[in-house]
Amino acid sequence: MGGFFGLTAKTDCVDRLFYGIDYNSHMGTKRAGMATVDNGIFTRSIHNIENSYFRTKFEGDLKDFSGNSGIGVISDTDAQPIIVNCHLGKFAIVTVARINNIGELEKEMLAKGHHFCEHSYDIINPSEMIAALISEGTDLVSGIENVYRRIKGSCSMLILMEGKIIAARDFLGRTPILIGKNDDGHAAASESCAFANLGFDVCYNVGPGEIVELTPDGMKQLRKPEKRMQICSFLWIYYGYPVCQYEGRNVDRMRYVTGRDMAKTDTTEVDFVSAIPDSGIGMALGYAQGKGVPYLRGIVKYTPTWPRSFTPSTQERRELVAKMKLIANKSLLRGRRVIFCDDSIVRGTQLRDNVKDMFDAGVKEVHMRISCPPLIYPCEYLNFTASKSELELITRRIIAELEGSHDRNLEAYATTGSPEYERMVEEIRSRLGLTSLQFSSLENIVSAIGLPKCDICTHCFDGSSYDCQCHCHNNRD
Repeated sequence: MGGFFGLTAKTDCVDRLFYGIDYNSHMGTKRAGMATVDNGIFTRSIHNIENSYFRTKFEGDLKDFSGNSGIGVISDTDAQPIIVNCHLGKFAIVTVARINNIGELEKEMLAKGHHFCEHSYDIINPSEMIAALISEGTDLVSGIENVYRRIKGSCSMLILMEGKIIAARDFLGRTPILIGKNDDGHAAASESCAFANLGFDVCYNVGPGEIVELTPDGMKQLRKPEKRMQICSFLWIYYGYPVCQYEGRNVDRMRYVTGRDMAKTDTTEVDFVSAIPDSGIGMALGYAQGKGVPYLRGIVKYTPTWPRSFTPSTQERRELVAKMKLIANKSLLRGRRVIFCDDSIVRGTQLRDNVKDMFDAGVKEVHMRISCPPLIYPCEYLNFTASKSELELITRRIIAELEGSHDRNLEAYATTGSPEYERMVEEIRSRLGLTSLQFSSLENIVSAIGLPKCDICTHCFDGSSYDCQCHCHNNRD
């Protein structure tokens, strides 16, 4: 995934830019970068943050930056920002993007005479590809529309030029861009939590495919938004910070409502409800309220040294990190029947280890409640997980065993309450050693988000989504 922040102001922006980018630290763990422009001079810094924090890496660089406008990003993918000089002018760009056809585009662009300088592990830098596609336009708007038309996947971006920032949201709005305003200028961010402590008020949600220009004095629309939207449901379920809002819907409120509404039909007798921190906390609070039982912290995250999950290079080390940062509270768990709330089950390895730790701590019963439906389809539009194969999903491995093929009868397995669904869930429960297991229904998460189903991407649950490539000429006003 990833998150970005940009600021254009009447006064020096460097400190506020630094902290605004830092408020996206929950969105990425691999690379980060920032750039400013001052009288036409661009300054840029990029660091690897896999084993450290954004603030630690960049604080020493701040003395080298100056200017009233800047952008930055925290990313799970490419090194950014990219600085480009082309016939459209000189600009810096950051993106939150996934380009599934980047290999095809590379061959096509090279044949046209383009060249690419930013490589990592022999892979084209996606942000440089986006910049190259923009440079084919007659102006910035037509260049960004070229991106919308050509890439398969998704892309939201910020472009920094002297005295202004261009914010362009993904064509179907899979990732958000919010605009903040104060007396000194305007800011654009993936996450609304970046605004409050910097003195900005959210004043606008950029629409799908919309392009806006920000200056210290105002905002101008350069391209109208599309009528269709497919914003990622996992922003509320997992990625988003609790205080954030997307399309006016608060993250923690959605998680609370999901848990509360699930609990109303849950007849399981338990002593208390607990969360798998951090993203399970809001759901667990709602579950306790809806069920009328206490909320207690039966498992606790060790925040002094594990405030966030750095991403080790191997699956084995990732599993070790996941285990080390959570501690079972034995005095609360011993002899108790507990409902635990978590955001999702991907591979199942982390949860399996958590369940073992709970039983080792003396818990009598472990009832797991998941805030989303089973993940049946890998995400094709965002870098949601590091999964390289469908068979890394526990659901697909079970389907393969039950059906003889991992991609057979998927619609039935994705339908809550079907015989196939019930059989799959029971198999997951058994393999993870749970006393009981329930997933939220698709209807429940759509209701909790509060947007129409057609506006939310739920592809990973039911395989449904619009194809961005099909609508680039059909939906503009």
